[in-house]
Amino acid sequence: MKIKRIALPVSAKDIRSLRCGDSVLLTGALLTARDASHKRMAEALARGVEPPFDLDGQTIYYTGPTPARPGRIIGSAGPTTGSRMDKYTPILLEQGLKCMIGKGRRSAEVRQEMLKHRAVYLAATGGAGALLSRSIKRIDPVAYPELGTEAVFRLEVEDFPAVVINDIYGGDLYEMGKAAYRKR
Repeated sequence: MKIKRIALPVSAKDIRSLRCGDSVLLTGALLTARDASHKRMAEALARGVEPPFDLDGQTIYYTGPTPARPGRIIGSAGPTTGSRMDKYTPILLEQGLKCMIGKGRRSAEVRQEMLKHRAVYLAATGGAGALLSRSIKRIDPVAYPELGTEAVFRLEVEDFPAVVINDIYGGDLYEMGKAAYRKR
């Protein structure tokens, strides 16, 4: 199996090249956001207020990094369940969000919105937050510091591992897995 190396921010060409099931290594800058920050962004956008950062072309990793131990850049940074952000995702996709990283399935509505806006959903390995944090080379606060670990941070990552779950062609790795199991 070939692993695709993707530079962030992800380009339209890279998004077109991705298919569900592809393994990727991401290098560059991405944003973190969880439930509270998603709610804050969506509510602001609904009022016509832009968030304090540009979403166009961005990748959001659904994580709330824990504080770093002495001598470390960051603590554990594992993925949270993507479906928890589903009610906020359509409005963020309208703002140009192109890539999301979490774990678990997305709703049918969000999968349709990803097709419409040509965005992809990747999964990182749940339960491996300490291991995933080794790919993080820098963390900087971006917005909503009062939310603590649920604030928005900018992470510089190098060879951050993920798998494409939903591509821009309607592919869904979870559905493919279920179909393959039914064939047995």
